[in-house]
Amino acid sequence: MLNLRDGRKSVIVVGGGFSGTLFALAASAQDGLDVVLVESARTAGPGLAYGACGPFHLLNVPVARMEVGLKPTFTEWLGQSGADLTDAIAEAGGDLSQAFVPRALFGAYLTARMSEALATRGDRLLRLRGEVVHVTDRPVPSVQLADGRRVEGTHVVLATGNLPPKPPRCRDGGLYEDPLFVPDPWAGEGLHDLPPETPVLLIGSGLTTVDVALLLDEQGHRGPIWSVSRHGLLPQAHVRGGAWEPFVDPAEASSPLRGMRLIRAAVARAADRGVPWQRVMDAVRPSIAGVWSGWSEREKARFLRHARAYWDIHRHRMAPRIARRLDGLVASGRLKVVAGRIAGFERAPGGLVAHIRRRHSGSALALEVARVVNCTGPRSDFQSFAFPPFDGLRDSGRILPDALGLGLETRGSAVLDRYGHASDWLYALGPLARPAYWEVTAVPEISVQVHRLVEDLARPAGRDTLPPERLMADFVNLGEGI
Repeated sequence: MLNLRDGRKSVIVVGGGFSGTLFALAASAQDGLDVVLVESARTAGPGLAYGACGPFHLLNVPVARMEVGLKPTFTEWLGQSGADLTDAIAEAGGDLSQAFVPRALFGAYLTARMSEALATRGDRLLRLRGEVVHVTDRPVPSVQLADGRRVEGTHVVLATGNLPPKPPRCRDGGLYEDPLFVPDPWAGEGLHDLPPETPVLLIGSGLTTVDVALLLDEQGHRGPIWSVSRHGLLPQAHVRGGAWEPFVDPAEASSPLRGMRLIRAAVARAADRGVPWQRVMDAVRPSIAGVWSGWSEREKARFLRHARAYWDIHRHRMAPRIARRLDGLVASGRLKVVAGRIAGFERAPGGLVAHIRRRHSGSALALEVARVVNCTGPRSDFQSFAFPPFDGLRDSGRILPDALGLGLETRGSAVLDRYGHASDWLYALGPLARPAYWEVTAVPEISVQVHRLVEDLARPAGRDTLPPERLMADFVNLGEGI
């Protein structure tokens, strides 16, 4: 059993990806806070987002959007890193802050900041390697690791990031237990032994599909790559230039239909002025949390069912170089995107057949492929699956999964229990808190959430904590410089 120093707040952080690492760095810099960061991977910092990627995988936002309040800044660190940024800087017109650089560089930046902090803050920052299987507050807040170790503290922060994707519901014919099915493209297996001429099916058409298609292309794969999703939509590209002021009032966007009408009208006005629609979507960003929180559960469900796919491809975009490369794959016929649903799978000599029902015509399409890769994105339906430590927290009533399957119910960053009470010891960061804010998966929003929670926990005992409305206000104040 590990115990931190008496008389100080001791925070146990579960997860060492971006969210957990940034919190550990920010919290351990505060007087009165000790931090234990628990992560099963060899290094803390990159996580899957910035670790499981190649040099050809670029950030989906410019460097300036990746600044998170650390010193040196990411821009400064890049300038001293020695990395070849020639193409990125040229594409950005010579401005490094507006360049799209390899994602792995941001992971390396976080790793460097953590290594430095461990070397200089050893009295208040501890990093443990292990898997957390149980979290409790009895008799005190603590976590138990798979190897039997137990760590006690005063607070626990859940920062596990994105969880592996969920297999689609269909007649799988036993496929999901077979090596031909890759349940998680970032798990490190299933893609490197593909014969180069064989056809591959990617389930989904979002940014994960883009990443996997580029990975296959980089490996020299020459066979057809099929992508199937309900709408058959690929992400849009970033463009430079223009400006648009924030314009969405949550009171005016009181339903998904009204919100979409506001955006479409603004896009039309922007086009008349020669401003790209991308600037309009950027201007929506400060209002997202306020708009989302004002919708009823029914309205949120309607948005997820009818508009989510269109929102995602315009809101979460590709770097220009990535878009050009993907366009080349589509133009050459190597990447084929189909709108439809998978009806089922069956075995075939040397592979399997995927039966797809096309979206608009209802006609059937049978694809014979050698590998199926699940690119549907992270799962978040904590109500329906067993994944430690969340299953134990759910069964004990310490957490409340939301009804729409987006994550955990929170107030501010405090986790709500089954009775709707906000915890005074258990918190959730990043994608886990999506039910309250919708957009809390990108670096700027997570950075705001992290720093506000640190500010809250660093307050002396007996002082009022920051109200949840303060975090919402900080989301509204998100600027281009974050």
